Amino acid sequence: MAQRHLQFWPQDVPRHIDVPRTSVHYNLEVTARRFPEKAAIIFYDSPLAYAGLWQQAQSVAGFLRHRCGVKRGDRVLLFMQNSPQFVASFYGILAADAMVVPVNPMNLADELRHYATNADATTILCGQELYPQVRPLLADKSLTHAIVAAYSDAIAVPTDLALPDSVKAPRAAIDEPGVTLWCDVMAASLAPGLSEAGPDDLCVMPYTSGTTGLPKGCVHTHATVMNTLVAGGAWFRQGQGSVLLATLPFFHVTGMQGAMNGPIYMGSTVILMQRWDRTTAARLIERYQVASWTAISTMVIDFLANPDIANHDLSSLRQMSGGGAAMPEAVAKRMKELTGLDYVEGYGLSETIAPTHINPPDRPKKQCLGIPIFGTEARVVDPDTFRELAPTEVGEIVVCGGQVFKGYWKAPEATAAAFVELDGQPFFRTGDLGYVDDDGYYFIVDRLKRMINAAGFKVWPAEVEAMMYGHPDIQEACIISTPDATRGETVKAMVVLKAARKGAVTADDIIDWARLHMAAYKIPRSIEFVDTLPKSATGKVQWRQLQDQEWRR
Repeated sequence: MAQRHLQFWPQDVPRHIDVPRTSVHYNLEVTARRFPEKAAIIFYDSPLAYAGLWQQAQSVAGFLRHRCGVKRGDRVLLFMQNSPQFVASFYGILAADAMVVPVNPMNLADELRHYATNADATTILCGQELYPQVRPLLADKSLTHAIVAAYSDAIAVPTDLALPDSVKAPRAAIDEPGVTLWCDVMAASLAPGLSEAGPDDLCVMPYTSGTTGLPKGCVHTHATVMNTLVAGGAWFRQGQGSVLLATLPFFHVTGMQGAMNGPIYMGSTVILMQRWDRTTAARLIERYQVASWTAISTMVIDFLANPDIANHDLSSLRQMSGGGAAMPEAVAKRMKELTGLDYVEGYGLSETIAPTHINPPDRPKKQCLGIPIFGTEARVVDPDTFRELAPTEVGEIVVCGGQVFKGYWKAPEATAAAFVELDGQPFFRTGDLGYVDDDGYYFIVDRLKRMINAAGFKVWPAEVEAMMYGHPDIQEACIISTPDATRGETVKAMVVLKAARKGAVTADDIIDWARLHMAAYKIPRSIEFVDTLPKSATGKVQWRQLQDQEWRR
């Protein structure tokens, strides 16, 4: 392993950290005992103390065990927007010795059904605004139990902040088979009993996809999750006095680890937003003297576009970081002029439960993944021969470390294809093409896998194509990316209509249909009708040819 990057290691940060061999939910128990009255979460001015958060998690765990029949190792779906209930549900599922399956709240019923059936889950915790997507799964017995939360129950004090509609909505009475309201779970206050989960037990299974097929579950243990939640705080020198603004979704590994699990381990306070709102974000930074904020580039662009931004006191900020999509240099420059801070970029995947690389906060490079973090080895290799390449040569980035997942759920062939053994160690193939410079910093230049990065949301073309074939008038479809001034890139569909329907179906018809069948970020923003799709000699659609043509245009 090349050691060039060590000369740029963050100052005053140890090169090695010891990761506790305990469960993730034990972190909350410890912090609740140490700081029972300290605010774990402040949700639109309503605080929730660590002791209260732990008690809520215990009530969830007890209900899952005694009323839902959840056993050690079972998978439980978590289908909520950012909220105190999301956090209590996450830790409650773990305290029941079960595995959290976080689901993007933008998913619709058909997509949700895949997660339920693939994970063999029988129970879901959801927000009440998402219950209409859950109801069909209860009706057809894809799920048998649903705990439904009203976010307004978490608003305990008046606020002058703009509340999202789903937070303002009063609790709805849902009297349907299999449904229990969050408030009734809290009132039952069932004790879960002792937890038996250890570091090698199942913990979290975020879903991702690839070149073919439906999304696959990334199996993470308590040990793999502990690696990055501990590493993030150590890298940025955070501690119990830190106040963090959480604007990234908790169902995604970056928000989950950096703004939820990491702060709970450290005993920090999280200022939690459910939905992005630039004015609310600025007011919260000023009101609570926020020191740390992790945000994707589109949030920062919108934040800076606020005409009133100069009238807010942002002097408390000490760290600005993010990933998912490169930060445009002009935006980073404007942010530094406003706050005096460099935007620190990092890199990770669902398979690595967030970072494998982060830029040194005191010496970051622009549009750069950073350097390998604690206990992580990374290489750039020839994707065919796996020979390690010299600096500046482009190849596939592969990584090895304690945060790497254990494999794809019920997909042994995909798991085998995702790893390569180098010098006796299993390295995960990221599917990203990049290079390492002479200083040991890593950069991405392209993707080996098919993936569209739309404002930080990962869209897998094969998944969208599979759903598009459900349209009765579509004969063939190929999903590619197209440039977008705001999102960086967005989704485009090349569509071949069935012969009898040519001229009778419009692009708007296709888009309207997609809105009913897939999450908003996956919906093609552009439709191009073509007579045929280019194919190889073996009949495979030449998506790369279409992709290259689109970007050349």
